[in-house]
Amino acid sequence: MGDSPAPLYARVKQMITQQIDSGNWPPHYRVPSESELVSQLGFSRMTINRALREMTADGLLVRMQGVGTFVAEPKSQSALFEVHNIADEIASRGHRHTCQVITLEEEAAGSERALALDMREGQKVFHSLIVHFENDIPVQIEDRFVNALVAPDYLKQDFTLQTPYAYLNQVAPLTEGEHVVEAILAEASECKLLQIEKGEPCLLIRRRTWSGRQPVTAARLIHPGSRHRLEGRFHK
Repeated sequence: MGDSPAPLYARVKQMITQQIDSGNWPPHYRVPSESELVSQLGFSRMTINRALREMTADGLLVRMQGVGTFVAEPKSQSALFEVHNIADEIASRGHRHTCQVITLEEEAAGSERALALDMREGQKVFHSLIVHFENDIPVQIEDRFVNALVAPDYLKQDFTLQTPYAYLNQVAPLTEGEHVVEAILAEASECKLLQIEKGEPCLLIRRRTWSGRQPVTAARLIHPGSRHRLEGRFHK
């Protein structure tokens, strides 16, 4: 007996992959809607939907809530054991970095922030919430708390011109960093900022940095799982 035919959704994925590989559908190309693909390919809407969902999960397509589905750039990547400026990472790929500052304010450190920044509860910290975009596609939420004693002018900065990482590295040069990586499901507010559907898996990097012995910042970096990967190498 010969091999059984591929499931219908797999055939749809193959057709779309051929369009991408051939260059007919380049990065950022807007993929026809589900109803258009139903008409063009003759498969059911359920079959088309499954194919698009799986290709999004594989990082081949980007689905932006309320906007449409687009061909993805090859997945961006970050070094797992190093701390980099996201604007530089994006520029190194020949792409355009922009950002949107959602929050920039002073707060009193709660128990979690105080512990992370080695300070007393109630001490002053600065909080910034920024969404970073690569070629107009949101790729990271940067939720950062900063030791106000180390960077007293933090709230005066225009972070659309210079990232918090770049600024902090000037006023308190980085000497040590810590990363904790988790897989999470983004909250509704985070899905809205990243323009992803509810329940999409995301990559969370909890990052703390020091300048000498002084903790400088504690940040949560949230990436849509379909648009980002981490890469690291080690030697024995």
